[in-house]
Amino acid sequence: MTAVLAMAQGTADTALSTAARESLGSYLRASGLHSLVLGASKDANAKITVLLVSPQSGRPLFAIKAPTTDASARAVDAEVRVLRDLERFPFHQLRATIPRVVDLVEFEGRVAAVMTAVPGTPLTTSYLQWRHARNPRRVAADFAAIGAWIAEFQRVTAGESANLDMDGGVSKRLRSRFSEEKGLDADLDRLTEIQQRLRGNAVPRTAVHGDFWSGNVLLEGSHLTGAVDWEAGSISGEPVRDLVRFALMYALYLDRRTKHGRRVAGHPGLFAGNWGAGIEYALRGTGWFPERFRVFLRDGLERLGASPGSWRDAALAGIAEVAAFTDDDAFARSHLELFRRLRGVEGAGAV
Repeated sequence: MTAVLAMAQGTADTALSTAARESLGSYLRASGLHSLVLGASKDANAKITVLLVSPQSGRPLFAIKAPTTDASARAVDAEVRVLRDLERFPFHQLRATIPRVVDLVEFEGRVAAVMTAVPGTPLTTSYLQWRHARNPRRVAADFAAIGAWIAEFQRVTAGESANLDMDGGVSKRLRSRFSEEKGLDADLDRLTEIQQRLRGNAVPRTAVHGDFWSGNVLLEGSHLTGAVDWEAGSISGEPVRDLVRFALMYALYLDRRTKHGRRVAGHPGLFAGNWGAGIEYALRGTGWFPERFRVFLRDGLERLGASPGSWRDAALAGIAEVAAFTDDDAFARSHLELFRRLRGVEGAGAV
């Protein structure tokens, strides 16, 4: 048994300190496994990801997240704490889909986390393949796989019920982030109305992933086999956030492969144009995809005990949440502008 495999049998330390920790380089050399460096993102939470791969099977066994900035160190810290907290729940078969922290090592004066690698291929890989997102059967299979996983995840982690709350500091953050933006008061007034309607529903508090989109879910065939990147997660939060985030991000990239001004193949009525055209189509359009989008949200809301007719309000609140909290300023502004285009849509609370 390799050194890393032996260490995986124990429990990782509880204090996220670099004191007396083995260095990442030494850890890799002692593991007996091949290493594959995936590189780092360029945002404030930049991290280097290293996969430890079995030389026999060629499959990743562990993933190491190494922070390169103080901001990314805080993100790794947050993910470690969430993943450890999730271990208290009786997930059974779902357990294999959630990474487990097995060790902590030192990397350039910061703490890197060693986690079990979950199997599967990111949904974005198939989503961006030619014709995938224009195929009703394939899209339905994606939504079904995600819906089945999140329903079980929320069932296992469900706690006491509370009013549906999609604010969580969104309004305050928008006012701070876009303080010089003309028309912001009208945006926030509309958002307050939406959030007040949503609060008329009661749903259980559940564990929340926090960044639940196709890039962070892994599939094998028609089953979700892994959910990664838990740094924005919580063991007790608003479950509707995950439902909405997945649906919105799935709709966002429908026109990714279509030239500006042209009709998006497979989606009658959708043209590549304004940023967020796919989301606008999902909320305002007609056809098989808008219906699939809405059914996913309606079913999720109803399962949680909320009115399925709240789906549009939930989606609008989700757009505002991305505008408030995403790291990327341009992405945030685009979501604010999208919210502004959609906030006056007729029948915002209709089924």
